[in-house]
Amino acid sequence: MLPVLAITSGEPAGIGPELCAALALRPLTARIVLIGDRELLAARAQQIGQPLSLRDYQAGQVPEAGVLEVLHVPLGAAAVAGRLDTANAGYVLRTLDAAIDGCLSGEFSAMVTAPVQKSIINEAGIPFTGHTEYLAERTHTPQVVMMLAGQYGNDNPRAWLRVALATTHLALQDVPAAITPDSLARTLRILHADLRDKFGFAVPRILVAGLNPHAGEGGHMGREEIEIIEPVLTKLRAEGMQLIGPLPADTLFTPHQLARGDAVLAMYHDQGLPVLKFATFGGGINVTLGLPIIRTSVDHGTALDLAGTGRADAGSLHAAVDCALAMLAP
Repeated sequence: MLPVLAITSGEPAGIGPELCAALALRPLTARIVLIGDRELLAARAQQIGQPLSLRDYQAGQVPEAGVLEVLHVPLGAAAVAGRLDTANAGYVLRTLDAAIDGCLSGEFSAMVTAPVQKSIINEAGIPFTGHTEYLAERTHTPQVVMMLAGQYGNDNPRAWLRVALATTHLALQDVPAAITPDSLARTLRILHADLRDKFGFAVPRILVAGLNPHAGEGGHMGREEIEIIEPVLTKLRAEGMQLIGPLPADTLFTPHQLARGDAVLAMYHDQGLPVLKFATFGGGINVTLGLPIIRTSVDHGTALDLAGTGRADAGSLHAAVDCALAMLAP
């Protein structure tokens, strides 16, 4: 029996709906269920000249090559490519809720998310930090870990760069206080467990970045490495984890260092993700670790300027689907 993947179509004014249409070209290795407004998906595919066959989703249906199933969630208001509308903020969250509920019930095997526009959801009066935090709240998960990944390098096309984050969407001034011994240990345990159980690494090797320049330079540029990071790493190494660091972030992302590990733990969002996106953009993915369900996503935003033009690249969405399938059978 093929796995059933729920694909949320994202911000209706962005490129998500048209990226979903490209999934019809995939080989039949899973049932693809698009979650969104049926008419929007059909109209956006027609707008960009992408042939698309849709049918309403029903549990237990036999999949058909080239045909995508749709779990219809009606828009709040007519959507125009490139034009945000607060009336559709609730719609975006309803698509996420449908996917989450289906994964929790076992109806869906995993969920893959197209990009959302955080700003318009907040402008509608709905506090929303991001997919990662919303998924944690809706699944009652006390802590999750955000990890981005992608293939990099021309010499070894199978090389993967995986970067997880100790903190996610925080102002830089709030980062040091958020890195506590307990939170860092929980993050590393989640990362270690999912690298082992969902990615197939028997004994994961994790490269851990320092927080400060030069990893604190022996305490002369900050003491978080000495007082927080190093004691946590020592404790977890005694439990059998392979942890390398804390390493200076400016030299961590070099081929020699990356060859020593299976994943990197960066201390904050813009310490690790600019490097990863530079190396893998267009084919990178986002994975939420620590959840009771599997969730992957594209590594880019809504690209409002490209919406409706047919120029958006679906490579990241395809990679997110591939990763979800791999995580189902590590």
